[in-house]
Amino acid sequence: MEFKPIEQVLDTKLEGKQVAIRGWVYRKRDQKEIIFLTLRDSSDLIQAIVKKDSKAWKGAEKITIESSCELEGTIREDKRAPTGFELQVTDLKIVGLAERFPIAKDLSEEFLLDVRHLSVRMQKLQQVWKIRSKVFTAFREFFLQKGYYETHAPFFTKTSESGLELFEVDYFGKKVRLAQTWQFYAEALLPALEKIFTIAPSFRAEKSKTSRHLMEFWHGEMEAAWMDLDGLAKVCEELISYICQKVAKDCAKELKLLGRDPKQFEKIKPPFPRVTYTEALRILEKDGMKVSWGKDLRTPEEKQLTTHYDKPVIVTHYPKEAMAFYKPSDPKDKKVALCLDVLVPGTGFELIGASVRDLDIEAMKKALKSKGEDPKDYEWYFDTRRYGAVPHAGFGMGMDRFVQWICGLESIKDAIPFPRTMERLTP
Repeated sequence: MEFKPIEQVLDTKLEGKQVAIRGWVYRKRDQKEIIFLTLRDSSDLIQAIVKKDSKAWKGAEKITIESSCELEGTIREDKRAPTGFELQVTDLKIVGLAERFPIAKDLSEEFLLDVRHLSVRMQKLQQVWKIRSKVFTAFREFFLQKGYYETHAPFFTKTSESGLELFEVDYFGKKVRLAQTWQFYAEALLPALEKIFTIAPSFRAEKSKTSRHLMEFWHGEMEAAWMDLDGLAKVCEELISYICQKVAKDCAKELKLLGRDPKQFEKIKPPFPRVTYTEALRILEKDGMKVSWGKDLRTPEEKQLTTHYDKPVIVTHYPKEAMAFYKPSDPKDKKVALCLDVLVPGTGFELIGASVRDLDIEAMKKALKSKGEDPKDYEWYFDTRRYGAVPHAGFGMGMDRFVQWICGLESIKDAIPFPRTMERLTP
């Protein structure tokens, strides 16, 4: 018989019909005259029943949790079953008999990360991986539909967004850095393509153990010629809304299994509320959180600010001195930069960091020197200003953070299959 995904046999039209499925044993419960198996594949779960008088009985007695197998049997509707149907097994073939599976209930987070090569199979994480796939797909769809080109850049580089928090590696006797961003190469490509994007790993050696930081994370970035800060903000809110709508529609089942309501993401549509950094400080002060002007917003302040909104909030015009060298001053107020962050409700963390790009070479050199960087390493980058520079802007979005937010995960380590943190390099 032709094997069907489990989700395809959960159908009243197949009542009483013989079907064949295959997958892994998720649960097993033995009784004197009957054995209950819960089988899972990538699509869903189904309860399978093996009776003692069946030729499948010996195999069912032998089979263990996480063994792979092939089953044939008759489909019956049963509201008591986990997914509303059960398979009355007539034949069972063990494909891969599993040893005693080391994962049981109530195991610590660290142990589950130690055996991540096995815990990736857990039902909760299975839903996360499906949603993650949809988030990445939707990101790419959004930009392709708007006429952007997908491009890629080197991971080994001499230049960087910041002289700090960098991984240095030996490159045939030369010291180079792992890229923090695709941005500089994107700016070089703009005169050729004008509107571009990428999804790629980025590396940041931040000595942070928070629930929202990874050493290696997936970065969704875009860059566009002829774009100002307002246009950039519109792209941010349209993109976030597009991904939310796609996940709410196509992953409703997965969201519900994670305890998330798809309707809360259906409501996330433009326009998003916008406040300046200075206005944000006034809001926080009224909430009893006084922040000195010029200091960056920490997670507690960002989280408090988002409590005033039911969808992401765009915070603009942060202090120039605290920003990266390529973020220009606002001509109307030199103390602030033409930049923005997008903060998401519930978590309070920054999802997107964005800015207009500076065209003033001397201003960028001065900013680099103030941060301990050698402007000579950026001469090729300055060439992008010397030969036909145009106004342009772009942003970077933490793809793993998006998954953490939409799935309602406490830790970003559960938003990526194999996380890399300060203390974790395996598996």
